Amino acid sequence: MNKFFQLVIAAILGSGITMVANQWYGNDNKNVKIEHIDGVPATSVAYTVNENGEAVPLDFTGTADKVTPAVVYIRSTQERGVYRNSPDPLREFFNGPSPMQRGPAQSSGSGVIINKNGYIVTNNHVVQGADIVEVTLSDNSTYKAEVIGTDPDTDLAVIKVNQKDLPYLSFVDSDQSKVGQWVLAVGNPFNLNSTVTAGIISAKGRNINIINSNTRGENEQLGNTAIESFIQTDAAINPGNSGGALVSLDGGLLGINTAIASPTGAYSGYGFAVPSNIVSKVVEDLIAYGAVQRGWLGVTVQNVTSDLAKQEMLDRNEGAYIVDFAENSAAREAGLQKGDVVVQMDDSEIKSSTALIEYVGQRRPGDKIVIKVDRKGKIVEVPVTLKNKNGELATIRPKEKDAVASLGLSIEKVDQKVLNRLDLKGGVRVSKLENGKLSRYTDMREGFIITHIDDQAVNSVEEANRILKDKKEGDLVTFSGIYEDFPREYIYALRM
Repeated sequence: MNKFFQLVIAAILGSGITMVANQWYGNDNKNVKIEHIDGVPATSVAYTVNENGEAVPLDFTGTADKVTPAVVYIRSTQERGVYRNSPDPLREFFNGPSPMQRGPAQSSGSGVIINKNGYIVTNNHVVQGADIVEVTLSDNSTYKAEVIGTDPDTDLAVIKVNQKDLPYLSFVDSDQSKVGQWVLAVGNPFNLNSTVTAGIISAKGRNINIINSNTRGENEQLGNTAIESFIQTDAAINPGNSGGALVSLDGGLLGINTAIASPTGAYSGYGFAVPSNIVSKVVEDLIAYGAVQRGWLGVTVQNVTSDLAKQEMLDRNEGAYIVDFAENSAAREAGLQKGDVVVQMDDSEIKSSTALIEYVGQRRPGDKIVIKVDRKGKIVEVPVTLKNKNGELATIRPKEKDAVASLGLSIEKVDQKVLNRLDLKGGVRVSKLENGKLSRYTDMREGFIITHIDDQAVNSVEEANRILKDKKEGDLVTFSGIYEDFPREYIYALRM
């Protein structure tokens, strides 16, 4: 099976675009209530009892009627930079049109309303990099949405529409769900709104190495912080289902549909959802703080396998084997050691590194947990106080965004002889374009001579920096200028 998953394409559903999120936090948000339902999600599989007490064949219609109004269609628009000549008919006649005209880029997905006042959870990759986010409800009404916060480590995001008394779903305990129980997947695959499919939970605790896959290793904390412990389902999930609901038969929210494993990019029997216990924790943090308050154990772990057990002379073939510690590791300070096998956290059995990741990922800095480890055949109990990723107990706030730095732009003075030859009064040259908005959203190349930013003439590096520093995140900015070897006017536009 592992070999199979190495061969298939684990496809993030819906079109991903580069992240820009409006982080929002404050005291007012801490009063937002997200509803939870106690108890075990309904798992009956063949019959149900009608109002007369008679056993009748299982029917999904009641669940579908309850759930579909709370699942929305999301359209994200990225206002790509414009690359064109100055609109001069004579230039167009003699020089021809500019090489490319670029319009807005759009992607779409699904979302789930989780609060009557318009809070919606979706996938980060659905709204990543969006300048405009629009939400269409089940009654076809459309509203602009604000991005409240995002968490790339779980591929989750929270957005909000300014509406009241909306239908919503409540979280149920995903830990109580069972392999084999019936579930429904609700979303908007291929723009087919309010599509409902049925299936079962095929597996739990799946790690398919898709979130931050470029840095993903078999570790919990060091270098990469992605949390993957998916619910696997055979309910049909396709592109456009991203951010949609995976629900139990009583309509409780069990997970957020996120990915598929497929050799074609379309459904082939393997769908994956972020469990509701992870989702609810991330959502509550994003609403209250604007950033996820994630507990940090500070260890590298790997699955115990028969080969590892033989190599390290372990007495068991399950658990999370501690390979190394991070700096300021909460685990090491508490007394855990390399070579320990984590077998239990509080009352939860730990059979794999994924189970450890999921358990810690649901907790916050300052939370206290009791870890049981197998240390050379002896069970040792160690109390641990979790830290944040900085090795501290303090609340993490969203980083202030440097709008100028986000452009990835380096500029330099242009030699006066070049300015004279090009008949320019002034300008600055783009000396380097690093990974940033200009390289991602426009076709600007190194060597471009900027003569104007918006309608302000640019005569020096200092002047250009001053103009840009006055810009705020979300402001539209235009760069006008020419290339030395192609002296025609080009204009690039994007949002800061």
